Amino acid sequence: MEITLLVKSVFGFLAILVILIFIFLLQSKKKTVEKIADKKKIVVEKGAQSSDLKTLVAIIKRKKSTAKELQSALDLIIKHHGRVHKKLGLRAHPDFDIYMDILFTICRHPNVNKNIIVNFDKELVRLNPEYKKEINDSITKGLNSRGI
Repeated sequence: MEITLLVKSVFGFLAILVILIFIFLLQSKKKTVEKIADKKKIVVEKGAQSSDLKTLVAIIKRKKSTAKELQSALDLIIKHHGRVHKKLGLRAHPDFDIYMDILFTICRHPNVNKNIIVNFDKELVRLNPEYKKEINDSITKGLNSRGI
């Protein structure tokens, strides 16, 4: 009886230890991602305006980005990456998923204002009129997902 209690206790402690290690690794990964985003922010602030889509999306996804940074990143996206490939029949091109993610993210961003969303929406629809329905759906989903 005593040995089974001891074995169960050891396994319980091991389970708790594994959970704590998993949480620690998850937190350290999140901090690493934030550090990378901060380094990219420094590069953009120094005037070396990077037009790489991954860098611009990282700026948008970073919760600490200001409204000014968001606006400049979205302007660069429109300027350098504004056109989406033609639709594949009735389906959207797979590259459009990036733009859906951007729209959803800016709608949920804490430092965004209505002018940023409306201007990006307007320019994206102007450059890609055949994706108007998908763009409107993405904005609607993003705005509906915001907590009140």
